[in-house]
Amino acid sequence: MRLEAVTIIGAGPAGLAAAIQLKRYGIDALLLEKHVVGGLLRNANLVENYPGFPGGIKGEDLARSFIDQATRTGVQAAFEEVCQLDRIEGTFQLKTDKNIYHSRRVVVASGTKPRRFQEFEIPQELSQQVFYEVYPLLKMKKKVIVVVGAGDAAFDYALNLARNNHVLIFNRGEDVKCLPLLWERARAESRISYFENTAVQEVSRTKKDEILLKYRNPAEESSIQVDYLVGAIGRDPQLDFFSEDIIKETERLERDGFLHFVGDVRNDIYRQTSIAVGNGVLAAMKIYRREVEDA
Repeated sequence: MRLEAVTIIGAGPAGLAAAIQLKRYGIDALLLEKHVVGGLLRNANLVENYPGFPGGIKGEDLARSFIDQATRTGVQAAFEEVCQLDRIEGTFQLKTDKNIYHSRRVVVASGTKPRRFQEFEIPQELSQQVFYEVYPLLKMKKKVIVVVGAGDAAFDYALNLARNNHVLIFNRGEDVKCLPLLWERARAESRISYFENTAVQEVSRTKKDEILLKYRNPAEESSIQVDYLVGAIGRDPQLDFFSEDIIKETERLERDGFLHFVGDVRNDIYRQTSIAVGNGVLAAMKIYRREVEDA
């Protein structure tokens, strides 16, 4: 049985930063990513608070830079989804959709999962037109897209999509919870229309394979045909793969330096790329210190 020194779950900014820093220490971490390297950063319209880019940088461009740096450092991700993380006889066991791995230490950089629509049913035939992230839609042009939400993500998604499409933001309440800067930019964008106290009631398919949204607000009940529907109604930590034993032992494993949480999976509302990168580097430094002490 091969025992990995460190396994990192997730190849977003936090996971990549941890892998790069560990590589500098001469530690080759196993980096597992279930989908695409870069994490939620790929959705960002413009990252303006990451040092080194005075004019800001598109999220997908910054993610591409991270990937390039990781590749140049010798860091490569294995594209496998971790289905279960367990602890057996003093080591971690990671079951993926392809393999079983064993590791001395684990860095959890699995990010978050979206809260999905619960108030209405999405017909199966429309499932490929409903999204909770926008990077799959960034190449679309001249489409009509509804974004449901009122926070930073909703308005950032709308600004990103509005470069080439008409976007409607449906706020189910009346409070706008995004940064004032995003609100100002959305109001100034002619391709974005904002509706408050507007809730989707029903989703169905038209004869032209478009989405028919029935919605309600204080003034009316109506419907609209759109090409895509995007949910930005909150996110939760992605920890579905934790076994019951790991959940029970999390505090002790963290305290003893065997388990580390980095990035969005632990940062709640403080989900920023700069914080995630710092988390990843810090975890790698702590791991190296532990490895030196245990040698």
